Amino acid sequence: MYKNIFIDLDNTIWAFDQNSKETFREMYEKYHFERFFDSFDQFFRIYSTKNEELWDRYGKGTITKEELNAIRYAHPFRVVGAYDQEFVETYKKDYMSRIAFKANLMPHTREALEYLHTKYNLYILSNGFRELQTQKLRSAKVDHYFKKIILSEDIGVHKPNIQIYHFALSATQSELRESIMIGDNWKTDIVGAQQTGMHCIYYNPFKDTSTHYTNADYEIADWLEIKNIL
Repeated sequence: MYKNIFIDLDNTIWAFDQNSKETFREMYEKYHFERFFDSFDQFFRIYSTKNEELWDRYGKGTITKEELNAIRYAHPFRVVGAYDQEFVETYKKDYMSRIAFKANLMPHTREALEYLHTKYNLYILSNGFRELQTQKLRSAKVDHYFKKIILSEDIGVHKPNIQIYHFALSATQSELRESIMIGDNWKTDIVGAQQTGMHCIYYNPFKDTSTHYTNADYEIADWLEIKNIL
């Protein structure tokens, strides 16, 4: 039934939360953030809460990529009254240069990709930034499984906007009826695919039930379950 599989990258394939937290901990220790925060957990909680809000705004097009990056890295230091522009710029560049070289994947991703790539055309469909997403795949040594990387930056709109799904279909010469989307984000991956008329698999490793406004075509909590569907 399917020939083409579009897959989200962050927290679907590449373990963004884990890789990001590891990199921030390195920054915390290298630049002695303990001067400003009670603990790493306090710093990371402040950052993560704001970051989630900003990504939601970026996805809706209310802030730019530059505004997103300018605000999120500075925010924890503004909260504790320790903001210094030069310091923030230094650690931000260091963080950005390191994170893309992290290689942690979501559990059993490699086994699933090894199985899928022999049967289907695999494509990345992501809202992430080009300067990072390609390197993430290389660092994790899974880039060879994918025939193309389609990013929101390519056309200036973000998932769940149906324009990026139609662009992805066109860029890969894929038929809608022969394509399926896999992603971990209900709002961007699943709702976007459904609005486009594309079948979808909700990757839900934490078994979150709070976002089920409608049912996805399929749902998995572990990549090993993909063999039951495809």
